[in-house]
Amino acid sequence: MRLFAFLLLFATLQAAPPEVVAQVDLSRYMGTWHEIAKFPNRFQRGCGCTTATYALRSDGKVSVVNRCGTGEGKFKSVKGWAKVVDPTTRAKLKVTFFWPFFGDYWILALDPEYRHVLVGTPDRKYLWILARESSMEKAAYESLTTIAATQGFDISKIARTEPCL
Repeated sequence: MRLFAFLLLFATLQAAPPEVVAQVDLSRYMGTWHEIAKFPNRFQRGCGCTTATYALRSDGKVSVVNRCGTGEGKFKSVKGWAKVVDPTTRAKLKVTFFWPFFGDYWILALDPEYRHVLVGTPDRKYLWILARESSMEKAAYESLTTIAATQGFDISKIARTEPCL
């Protein structure tokens, strides 16, 4: 009976979407973020030294430029844009690099000084740890992975991103 109750509780927790931060100041969020770690995915295969640069557009949307190193000093980049879908928190966005296809971009944890961020998707298939610098303190990294775990993400999937040299 206890096992059944545990499995029911676990299934309930998995079904609920992760929680986002209470508030995001988009103007402070803009700028360049370095990818520290992520769930490996097909569209970033072979990427290291990865950054995401955000800028507010005059129409209220956010321009996005993702850039990654592909080895031997070569880089590739992709441009897209995002729209806020939760105007109350501004922590839920939809991003596109190939319109009309959009992906979720949820801000799950954000350092009060806007130095570190945990971004994921409600289905828990994608997760990124980003920082303003190309590295981050161990305590900050562990704090974000703990938050990810409590939000139902399988942190055993997290892979560190190769830093810029």
